[in-house]
Amino acid sequence: MNLVMQRVVLVIVGGVVGGCQHPTAPPGIAVAGSSIAPLSLAADERMIAIPAGTYVAGSTREERAAAYDDHQASTTGRSDVARANGWFEHEAERHVATLPTFWIDLMPVTQAQYAEFVTAGQAPAPTMDAATWQATGFSQGFATEVARFVWRDGRPPVGREDHPVVLVSWREASAYCTWRGGQRGVHRRLPTAAEFEKAARGADGLAYPWGNTFAADKLVSGMSEPHDTIAVGSHAAGASPFGVLDMAGNVLQWTSSASPDEPTKMLVKGSAWDDVAGVGRGASGHGRLPTVRHAIIGFRCAGDA
Repeated sequence: MNLVMQRVVLVIVGGVVGGCQHPTAPPGIAVAGSSIAPLSLAADERMIAIPAGTYVAGSTREERAAAYDDHQASTTGRSDVARANGWFEHEAERHVATLPTFWIDLMPVTQAQYAEFVTAGQAPAPTMDAATWQATGFSQGFATEVARFVWRDGRPPVGREDHPVVLVSWREASAYCTWRGGQRGVHRRLPTAAEFEKAARGADGLAYPWGNTFAADKLVSGMSEPHDTIAVGSHAAGASPFGVLDMAGNVLQWTSSASPDEPTKMLVKGSAWDDVAGVGRGASGHGRLPTVRHAIIGFRCAGDA
């Protein structure tokens, strides 16, 4: 095991992150062959229990207007692309909702953890080529912003082992969670959009995981260096009220929920390394086709109590 992969283990199994003591690991039964996935199993054992009860979901018209203003103010040239395209208009109106207890990953799934899934023959290595990327119509440049995430010889890019995995489709992300759960004899899945929102905002409905005001120093975004993914869990100050990390910044994340406006698409929540203010609020999200492989989309796993 190299030094970077050792770091992943230390980050995952450390007892305290951001001053929050993690609860007892979720129940599970180790099964034969689990030794093929030590990093994935370590992540599973550090899942966070989100207690049953009510929480504040959605946003008000005033909150959406403020988010548009923040987005415009934080973009180069004061671009108003978010407001012009109604990015936040599909958010539910602010309301009180209820969820049962569930488990969610402390941090997004890393390249090294996903490599165990690939090595087990359960999925192809994340890849992309210039022609395929150009056909998607996404704004990021392939050579400058995407190629660095492509795996070579079935292995993650060197130096990115503890970064969140990207270029993974919704189906592959969902399959990884199922496979990881199978290593312990429990059910794992992608979180619903509602579960992601509660885990990110806390029961009182904070706009962002850390509070109601965007703070560039509490996440990885397009408003600071390195304009790239970084190691998961690097911004402990950006933890949610439940102690969950990277719920905004670094990568957008797949959920198991379909987009309410576009039922053929799945909702992604959070925000990415190239996003700015306004995006990454707990209420925000947008739809992506489940076949999409994107350099700004990763995922984490969840489970029932």
